[in-house]
Amino acid sequence: MTFKVLLTEDAAVDLQKIYTYILEHDSLQKAEYVLDQLEKKFVSLSALPERGVYPKELMALGIRDYREIFFKPYRIIYRIFNVNVYVYLIVDGRRDMQTLLQRRLLGAF
Repeated sequence: MTFKVLLTEDAAVDLQKIYTYILEHDSLQKAEYVLDQLEKKFVSLSALPERGVYPKELMALGIRDYREIFFKPYRIIYRIFNVNVYVYLIVDGRRDMQTLLQRRLLGAF
């Protein structure tokens, strides 16, 4: 079965911010490379989305609704609904993930 991979608005903004940051602090080539690799990663979820692991920060709260895959140091957090895969976050894993996940996925502040 093939799944349809969809980016949320927040995930699209995440991609743009990552690209812009690398462009400003490194090079156009590096920014395009990272963007391309991230896109390949989340598009690959169409074939086998269950392969991702549960984010440890959410597992600690007993939440198993979300999964993640990596293009280090970036984490791609997503959720599977029927035949759709929704990408919610694409972030640098060195950030304060507990707070970010609570704010973005659970609506807590």
